[in-house]
Amino acid sequence: MESDMNDASDATDDTDPATEPTQADVVTAFLRNRGEILCLRRSDAVGTYSGQWGGVSGFAEGDPDSQVRTEIREETGLGDDDCELVRTGRPVTVTDPDLDREWTVHPYLFDVDHREIDPSEEHDEFRWLSPTAIVDPADDRETVPALWTAYERVAPTVRSIAADDEHGAAALSIRALEVLRDRAGLLVAERDDGGDESDAADGDEAGAVRTEDEWDELAALAGRLLKARPSMAVLRNRVNRAMADASGTVDTDDAAAVAGAPAVLAAAVAGIDRATAADEEAAAAASEFTEGTVMTLSRSGTVLDALRNGSPSRVFVAESRPAREGIDAAERLAAELDCPIAVHTDAAVAHVLATEPVDRVLVGADTIRPDGAAVNKTGTRTLAVAAARADVPVTVVAAADKVSTREDVNLESGSRNAVYDGDCDLDVLNPTFDVTPAEFVAAFATERGVLDPGDIEAVADEFTELADWREHG
Repeated sequence: MESDMNDASDATDDTDPATEPTQADVVTAFLRNRGEILCLRRSDAVGTYSGQWGGVSGFAEGDPDSQVRTEIREETGLGDDDCELVRTGRPVTVTDPDLDREWTVHPYLFDVDHREIDPSEEHDEFRWLSPTAIVDPADDRETVPALWTAYERVAPTVRSIAADDEHGAAALSIRALEVLRDRAGLLVAERDDGGDESDAADGDEAGAVRTEDEWDELAALAGRLLKARPSMAVLRNRVNRAMADASGTVDTDDAAAVAGAPAVLAAAVAGIDRATAADEEAAAAASEFTEGTVMTLSRSGTVLDALRNGSPSRVFVAESRPAREGIDAAERLAAELDCPIAVHTDAAVAHVLATEPVDRVLVGADTIRPDGAAVNKTGTRTLAVAAARADVPVTVVAAADKVSTREDVNLESGSRNAVYDGDCDLDVLNPTFDVTPAEFVAAFATERGVLDPGDIEAVADEFTELADWREHG
């Protein structure tokens, strides 16, 4: 990982090396956008590792958690509001005998909502790259010491996906593809130590075994990802598509014979690109439904994008207890839209629909059943039923990848303490999702255009075929 300071006043320039401490703490931030990370090349203005590529880094002067944000501001021009902390990793120890220095690297991962940066003089070039470029033997970029090791400390994992209760299904599906991509990329890099990649293509026995071993490992990883969040159809569909594309399921019954790490890597990268574009295209398809007064709930990123790109005259947002994601959504819209934004309790949705001139309800979906029913944040069903009573159409804004192949869905529940943390012996219900029947949905705005509830079954059949890779692997 990038293990040293990007500050032009690097202590190695101003201090007698004989008196320098042999150990130094540094921070390194990986900034992620659309599945790629920001890599910067160190300029001649820095004292060490000039010309090498790394993340945003600097000496940890005091509290690393505070210092890392300082480095991001100074070296990229991004403000605190532009960066969302995702993970803090365990420190990495790196010894550089040439500098007689031991670095303790504190790695961080941040999500950023755009790629417009203003690099400082400590860097002379930057690129947004797949993290696998760090270990790609075909990539001629020399990186700072232990860059990949530090990235692995903050990279998404099966466990982090299973435990994530803050992000929606679409975001977690991309994280799942990143897990698959990262492991496949590392296996490709290890091929550099194991012989010419052409061995497998030429029928070399050792190469064929290697390819089959890679497929078995990556297929097992894909299986664990599929089990991490069983209620999220979009995660299942996107992982299945990547593995089906890699294995060429349609053309062969022997996936392991043709699909090794390079094929899975290429399919996962393509899947990430497709997934990030899908939500944007679904939001664009929903733009025709954003005129006039719109009501929503929770914090669907696709719905928020649709409203940002549309022309609502007013927006009502139900607060979405117990986590009150709707409040966060309303605050974001208030800062970005030039129209009145109103928040209200979940219990007030029927009252607001009956007393205010609402033209359209826009909601997201974590899953869409084959029969057209929408699984979304609890409260969506109540809102849709009340909207039907008020003769207000409901549009679900979601990528078509969220269509499930299963009629039954696993409805996850939240913490009981979020609803009741008292001492009385009470049963506590805190369902995270509910099911809105198709009869209450007027349309689905997807990257494939606007679909009717009756169109959903054909999409589900398509995804059922993608899952066949598991029978051939």
